[in-house]
Amino acid sequence: MIFNTIAFQDAAYHWARDHRVHHKYSETDADPHNATRGFFFSHIGWLLCKKHPEVKAKGKGVDLSDLRADPILMFQKKYYMILMPLLCFILPTMVPMYLWNESFVNSWFVATMFRWCFILNITWLVNSAAHKFGGKPYDKYINPAENKSVAILAFGEGWHNYHHVFPWDYKTAEFGNYSMNMTTGFIDFFAKIGWAYDLKTVSADIIKKRVKRTGDGSHATWGWGDKDQPKDEIDNAIIINKKDE
Repeated sequence: MIFNTIAFQDAAYHWARDHRVHHKYSETDADPHNATRGFFFSHIGWLLCKKHPEVKAKGKGVDLSDLRADPILMFQKKYYMILMPLLCFILPTMVPMYLWNESFVNSWFVATMFRWCFILNITWLVNSAAHKFGGKPYDKYINPAENKSVAILAFGEGWHNYHHVFPWDYKTAEFGNYSMNMTTGFIDFFAKIGWAYDLKTVSADIIKKRVKRTGDGSHATWGWGDKDQPKDEIDNAIIINKKDE
């Protein structure tokens, strides 16, 4: 909650709501940052215009009872307009000035504004670049892709083809390689001290079956290449995939 407030990307309650709608109605008018409307829209354009009516309509039907039951998230939601300016703008400006003798100009424009804008754009790359560029080893019939560059910049949030195929996996990736997925390391640390629990993941057998059924052949272990896949098998994969959706 503290880091979410520092990042100033809206309260965690609203962030999670939009993210759930994004997954449930991905690449449709109900998707808040629908990538089919273009790179610019999915990156920042969706924040510069009114939400599509479908986003609001479908968002009202998403279950948020678990978030409303969390006192920490509700505390943040209630006092967000006080906490956010303090943690995102005031403290990051004051700390360098009073602890490291930095000038106000350097503190404000580098430690505060540059840091905030840089992090925003890295986060937006998950919605834009990771929905356009990269391989699709788990499902070639959807837009989200495995983007290594985004994964490095966003601490592991760029393995997007996997994340959309298996959204319940807390690692948001097949592998928990901390060098390419620091977010997983962060969660694992708190799991060890008991602050994170009920972590869900996906078995290797399920991943293998999905890769062979709908993957684009780029998986390092189970890839085979589209040219080797019979046409009837491709057609069946499309039918099964639509049933999953």
